[in-house]
Amino acid sequence: MFDDVAARYDLTNDVLSLGQTRLWRKEVDRAVAARPAERVLDLAAGTGTSSLPFTRAGAYVVPCDFSVGMLREGKKRHPWMPFVAGDGMRLPFADGVFDAVTISFGLRNVQDTDAALAELYRVTKPGGRVVICEFSEPTWEPFRTVYTEYLMRALPPVARAVSSNPDAYVYLAESIRSWPNQPALAARLQQVGWSKVAWRNLTGGVVAMHRGTKPEV
Repeated sequence: MFDDVAARYDLTNDVLSLGQTRLWRKEVDRAVAARPAERVLDLAAGTGTSSLPFTRAGAYVVPCDFSVGMLREGKKRHPWMPFVAGDGMRLPFADGVFDAVTISFGLRNVQDTDAALAELYRVTKPGGRVVICEFSEPTWEPFRTVYTEYLMRALPPVARAVSSNPDAYVYLAESIRSWPNQPALAARLQQVGWSKVAWRNLTGGVVAMHRGTKPEV
């Protein structure tokens, strides 16, 4: 499915989010706070757009994605990036190799969320950090209703106008509706071992950014 939307993926996301994706990426960049010579795993990196801010900070970034089509498109745009094909439930990396791991708008597309969270934990160094940016539940109830209506009614026709595979975005709308809210995702992070778990709502809770730390040995 994601192979089919790779060519216009970033454009479609900008249109469907009314330009908010750029703001969300800036907040993720601040939260990850990548430093020179650090190793950062950007899971579900798609075409690598989300990885660029970490490289500008001087970190060694590994963009990883399950979609070969996304990776091919990313390699065309950023041939110098070390794109890696990988399954979020079975990451092709050794234990404890990354200072920071992050995933934006991809965790809900992994078949087993807990397995993915455990894998991110496994490949992170003790003392390392995780940042997850994902669609969530708007905090203001009247807006929550409007948002749900937008997802199911407005999103599909907009996707048909700008996406190379609009049916994929119907699935995305449904996956957003069924995704755990902020406290539920925080609890799942804690269950696999992450400590100091917290979240911050963006755009009124349309998106939530969760953070955690792998305890020192």
